[in-house]
Amino acid sequence: MTDLLNIILLGIIEGITEFLPISSTGHLLIAEHWLGARSDLFNVGIQAGAILAITLVYWKRIWQLLTQWRDPTTRDYLFKLTVAFLITCVLGLFVTHYGFKLPETVTPIAWALIIGGFWMIAAEALAARQPDRREVTWTVAILVGIAQMVAGVFPGTSRSGATIFAAMLFGTSNRAAATEFAFLVGIPTMYAATGYELLKVWKSGGAAHEDWTALGVGFLVSLIVGFIAVKWLLGYIRTHRFTVFAVYRIALGAALLLLMPAGV
Repeated sequence: MTDLLNIILLGIIEGITEFLPISSTGHLLIAEHWLGARSDLFNVGIQAGAILAITLVYWKRIWQLLTQWRDPTTRDYLFKLTVAFLITCVLGLFVTHYGFKLPETVTPIAWALIIGGFWMIAAEALAARQPDRREVTWTVAILVGIAQMVAGVFPGTSRSGATIFAAMLFGTSNRAAATEFAFLVGIPTMYAATGYELLKVWKSGGAAHEDWTALGVGFLVSLIVGFIAVKWLLGYIRTHRFTVFAVYRIALGAALLLLMPAGV
């Protein structure tokens, strides 16, 4: 029963934090410190639940893009999504090949949370001075693709936070429009990354002794909670800034530095 509760808690944490700009990596690091580390396949599985959740949230928009691609405006938006995704893929393969990634330990994640929090406050203030623009420019598409790769190199950065604010600062100042583009780019990116990680785990034999019941429970919990979290976030940002998330990140980063051993 205790193990089942731990699995449910990990699924809840993943579902809440994957798309809110507060870093799922930092939260799972804390959670595993208290709830016990899980297999790589389990972590990939609960992330897949969160990805499916956001796919369901945006399924109408995705269907529109796929079925109305002949419309010039829709086709332009779809091309920009594709370019952002391809930039992330190419840079991601380069980074993976040369091993450019900080370790997922307390110190780098804590500093990424703190620096990212202050960056979000400054970026929000700068974006507020710009006229309200919903258009996604080619500059935004390219920088969102780069931002996804940067978030992968620096655990704790938050992929959603990096991409949303890249869009807001460089052309798409409207929070809702910036968030939609960032999340839509993230869907194929995260499916690709999850598939890649799953393939690595499978080839290494990590699936042979996996607790598939635990993985299924974690996946389902992450799916349900992730769906609720994204729906809430999309409603929240219509009338609120991201400042509360920035303050939370700074507090969490400081707590990690003060309370947890540096080698964890």
